[in-house]
Amino acid sequence: MTDLPDYRPSVPSDPARVGLIGAGAIARSAHLPAYAAWGIPVVAVASRTEESARALAADFGIGAVHASVAELLADPDVEVVDIATGPAGRLDLIAAAVDAGKHVLAQKPLSVDEAELPRLREVLARADERGVRVAVNQNARWAPAWRLATLLVRDGAIGEIVGVTHLHDKPLPPLAGTPFDDVPHMLIADYLVHWIDITRCWLEGSRIVSVTAQDSRVPGQPGDARNPWHAGIQLVTSTGASASLRIVGDARTRSGGCPFWIHGTEGTIRGSVLLGSDFLELERGDSRELLALEGQWFTDGFAGAMGELLTAVADGREPENSAAHVLATVRLGWAAAASAGAGGVPVRPADLDLSPTRKAEPA
Repeated sequence: MTDLPDYRPSVPSDPARVGLIGAGAIARSAHLPAYAAWGIPVVAVASRTEESARALAADFGIGAVHASVAELLADPDVEVVDIATGPAGRLDLIAAAVDAGKHVLAQKPLSVDEAELPRLREVLARADERGVRVAVNQNARWAPAWRLATLLVRDGAIGEIVGVTHLHDKPLPPLAGTPFDDVPHMLIADYLVHWIDITRCWLEGSRIVSVTAQDSRVPGQPGDARNPWHAGIQLVTSTGASASLRIVGDARTRSGGCPFWIHGTEGTIRGSVLLGSDFLELERGDSRELLALEGQWFTDGFAGAMGELLTAVADGREPENSAAHVLATVRLGWAAAASAGAGGVPVRPADLDLSPTRKAEPA
């Protein structure tokens, strides 16, 4: 039996206190249940309407309800800000939290607008100067199968990575009539961000040479669904390793999931996430082992993302999901959307290095 690295979320024994910005469905269904299960203290909340903030606070036992974000940021009891809002105005919220001296966990995607890049870099530089940690809620990094796969890849369990493949073998969430349907190339620019992000984690140590993406409408797609329901992304790296991510459409299946394969020079990792399909298998030489998994992406992944930030704050280091690290994911997403917008013409980003940027030493 393979000795497995610890892939479960980690939370310090005395975690910093969290203030939540946003009282929407994702905060109610994922953030707060995860934090409650893993002992992460949420002490304050603010939202667009005080009524929704009060309702959330009552349901989850949050002590302070603030009438505005500015009021929450001025609360001395809040040490970490969890920004659980939509993309609009997200960078402004991150900047305000940094200026208030609060550590930040920002919802993904970190940015959807390439024009924000100079300001984003300036905000992150200011955070670094102030000793403020800014992380991104790339919660899928702590989906059990993906997290364990990441640790095995880092440990060299299958040698050098040759290729990564993802298939979306499940129905799409409701899109028609939602704000997501108004986002150009939504599947590539937003929905696939988790898949892009975990792939870049597995390809660390390389540089992206080209990004090609396509999207298109599929048979049976309703007329009121404006965004394409098929999407594919292909990545090529400086080492020769490649990656392929594919959504075939609104797959009609009750037994699907999101299978993935990581092929290396010394073995293969294969597995799946979502819809109860979770598993992970490690194959090396004559050995083929099904690895025991505990937990689920929802909601353990959310505890993992926040727990890593809180642990980094306690240890005085950069978190694995730091904004600086996730910036490569953001740039990959921009390149993919640009390729899809150009009809699938390959985009060759300059200096898109996937080397680790994590700093383990105390600040």
